[in-house]
Amino acid sequence: MSSRGDALNTTTYAMLGMLAVRSWTTYELAKQMDRGLGRLWPRARSNLFNEPKKLVAHGLAVASQEHTGRRARTVYTITPAGRDALRGWPATPGHGPVLEFELMLKVFFADHGSRTDALAAVGRIRDWASERTAENVAIARGYVAGTGPFPERAAVLAVVGRFLTDYADMVGNWADWADTVIRDWPEDPAAAQPDWATLERIAARRPADQPPPRSRIPPAHDP
Repeated sequence: MSSRGDALNTTTYAMLGMLAVRSWTTYELAKQMDRGLGRLWPRARSNLFNEPKKLVAHGLAVASQEHTGRRARTVYTITPAGRDALRGWPATPGHGPVLEFELMLKVFFADHGSRTDALAAVGRIRDWASERTAENVAIARGYVAGTGPFPERAAVLAVVGRFLTDYADMVGNWADWADTVIRDWPEDPAAAQPDWATLERIAARRPADQPPPRSRIPPAHDP
């Protein structure tokens, strides 16, 4: 029986997905974690050296030694069993997003600091959103120009890229709004008056206010 640490988890499948694209060394996997998965599943980076070995232990990947000059390196390659496991994973239930946002946490506890501190945190959030938007635009332009890596995956990358771009836009728009609100606070945020209009708008929302979901059944076509 496998121990809890040896059990397959989301990080395991994330790395398996990377190996399904091509074979990688550990160093190459690290670069791809930062470039791609780092914005969707940052925990993969912290387990970088353990997860590939776990895949090998489960027969989902194989490790081979290559030499560049006198330097040896380990290359991981997905196995047929690994492709079968990965093929079944997307259909399994998953969890929604878990927000890990230190700068937002600083805003959450702004009443224990100063207005200046809160504005600085919001400004850094805006900078983060701008940087992410610039990255997303540069990546998209690369694919439009035909220079993006793994062009055969462009269909799924466009869908995920739209989410990441919309998310960065949402964060940036929120930062612009929050900046205007916090600038009206006194220097001691604990003495600030609530933005009741915003709270009332949130409280007034109901599920019926949301647009109906799109039908999953494609429309019939005339013969």
